[in-house]
Amino acid sequence: MTTTTVYITRHGQTEWNVQKRMQGHQDSPLTPLGVQQAEWLGKAMQDVHLDAVYASSSPRALRTAEIIRGEREIPLAAFDEFKEIRLGIWEGRDAGELEVQYPEQHQLFWGDPGLFSIPGGETFAEVQERALGKLRELIALHEGGTILIATHTVVVKVLMAYFEDRAMEKLWDLPYIHPTCLCRIDITDGVPEIVLHGDTSHYVTSEGEAD
Repeated sequence: MTTTTVYITRHGQTEWNVQKRMQGHQDSPLTPLGVQQAEWLGKAMQDVHLDAVYASSSPRALRTAEIIRGEREIPLAAFDEFKEIRLGIWEGRDAGELEVQYPEQHQLFWGDPGLFSIPGGETFAEVQERALGKLRELIALHEGGTILIATHTVVVKVLMAYFEDRAMEKLWDLPYIHPTCLCRIDITDGVPEIVLHGDTSHYVTSEGEAD
């Protein structure tokens, strides 16, 4: 029996997350809290053997991966296939304004993602196809090993939906994908087992203890 372990995390909190702006393929820097969230996860995983770390090529995800890796000599590579959903004319816009200006598409984005589309953007199915294609390549490359991928909310959701066999209209059901929350999938002889899904046990409270 051969088991390949895949860890998937979301990037740390960004400035546009705080401002409630849609990021998509655009980018904004990690906030101090976002850096701290990545550091918490890095500390929690410091004794976990990783054969490689991968990231979305968006700076917020790549920076998160770098922080998690820390000083360890682990190969790190970034891929466009793990970038967030491309949101076209929505990118950089205030989420509240979009709800008013595009009520139907806003409702579909959150209520029935399988039917969502926006000028210049991607569908959720297209994101799943590109991200899953790259993930399958990496699983084959690291058969029997352990890898970590730092990516984005929609990518985490569509990848986990694949492993759960979750319908696209149920994509936004719990668990919530918090910044640097951790998912773990163990794939044994081609059969996946979800071990962690949206885990935030590495978060540190104001008392300095894991939450």
